[in-house]
Amino acid sequence: MEIIIIVGAVLVGLIVFMYFVPFPLWISALLSGVNVSLIQLVFMRIRKVPPTVIVNALITSHKAGLQLTRNDLEAHYLAGGHVVNVVKALISAQKANIDLSFKAATAIDLAGRDVFQAVQMSVNPKVIDTPPVTAVAKDGIQLIAKARVTVRANIKQLVGGAGEETVLARVGEGVVSSIGSAASHKTVLENPDLISKAVLAKGLDSGTAFEILSIDIADVDIGKNIGAVLQTDQAIADKNIAQARAEERRAMAVAYEQEMKAKAQEARAKVIEAEAEIPKAIAEAFRSGNLGIMDYNRIKNIEADTSMRESFGRDSGAQKKSPGNDDK
Repeated sequence: MEIIIIVGAVLVGLIVFMYFVPFPLWISALLSGVNVSLIQLVFMRIRKVPPTVIVNALITSHKAGLQLTRNDLEAHYLAGGHVVNVVKALISAQKANIDLSFKAATAIDLAGRDVFQAVQMSVNPKVIDTPPVTAVAKDGIQLIAKARVTVRANIKQLVGGAGEETVLARVGEGVVSSIGSAASHKTVLENPDLISKAVLAKGLDSGTAFEILSIDIADVDIGKNIGAVLQTDQAIADKNIAQARAEERRAMAVAYEQEMKAKAQEARAKVIEAEAEIPKAIAEAFRSGNLGIMDYNRIKNIEADTSMRESFGRDSGAQKKSPGNDDK
C-alpha cells in the first residue's frame, strides 16, 4: 500500500514538474536554433502564457527568416492578440514581398481584424457582389443594376479604415448617380461600362481598408416607368383639384342664389307690409280730411287701369310664345 502511494506521489510530482518545466519543448527549440531557456519556459507558465504557442511561433518565424523575440510574442499574447495569426501573416507578407512590420501586424490584429486573411486578400483579391441598386434615368425609366467589385486589402488602412459595408454603400451611391445623370436609359443599356468608369473614377476606396481594383456591371434590368407614373399621379391630382374648385364654385353659386332668394322674400315681405299700410293711410287721410271721395275714386280708377294694362301685357306675351301664333 505504501509503495502505491509513493508511486502515485512520484507520478503526480513528475506531471507537475513536466507541466512547469516543459523539457521536450525546450529540446525542440534548442534543436531548431531558437534560444529559449528552461527558466524562461517556467516563467511563461507562471505568467499564464502557453509556452507551446510562443515556442512554436518562434520556431516557425526562425525557419522563415524572421527576427522575432520572445518578449514581443509574449507581450502580444498578454495583450489579447493571436500570436499564430500574426506569425503566419508576417511569413505570407514576406513571401509576397508585402511591406508588413511586426508592429503593424500586431496593431491590425489587436484592432479586431484578421491580419492573416488581410494579407491573403492582398495577394488574392476578393470579389464582392453588390445588392440590386435601383435608380431612375432622366427619361423617367427605372433601372435595376448589379455590380461586382474586385477589392484587395490595403494594409496601411486596415487600422481605422472602413469595411466592406462602406465600400458597397459608396459603390451603390455611385451607380445611382451615374444612372441618374444619363439622358436616356437606352444609353445605360447600350454602354454599361460607362457606369463602371464613372464610379471607379470617384475614388470610392478613400478612407477604407480596401483598394478597389475594378467595378463591373453584372446585370442591368428595366424596372417601372417612373416618369409615366408620376405624370399619371399629377394628372389625377390636377383633376381632383379642378373638381374641388368646381364644387367650390357650385357651392358659392348655390349660396348666392339662396341669398338672392332670401333678399327677394324679404323685399316681398316689405312690399306686403307696405301694402298693408295703405288702407290704414287712406283711412287716416279720410279722418283727417286730406282725402275726399273723388280723390279715392280716382285712385281706384288708376289701380283698375293699371291692372287691366298688366292683364293685356300678359295675354299678349302668352300669344307670342304659343306655337300656333309662330306658324301664322
